[in-house]
Amino acid sequence: MKASEIREMSYEEMAAQLQTLKEELFNLRFQLAANQLENTARLKAVKKDIARVKTCMRAAQPAAKA
Repeated sequence: MKASEIREMSYEEMAAQLQTLKEELFNLRFQLAANQLENTARLKAVKKDIARVKTCMRAAQPAAKA
């Protein structure tokens, strides 16, 4: 997922995407522990996607909390 795609989403869509990615990461870690994970590179990709979403969410957050 590209950062430009994430920036086009609304804040609520970003939050939903973040939840989906966290669930996927949980499932991938479970598969890794059970020795059933075939594509280990997917772990790194999901972690980076989570970071991208969090970064874009922080930028889109209202600055009123100052």
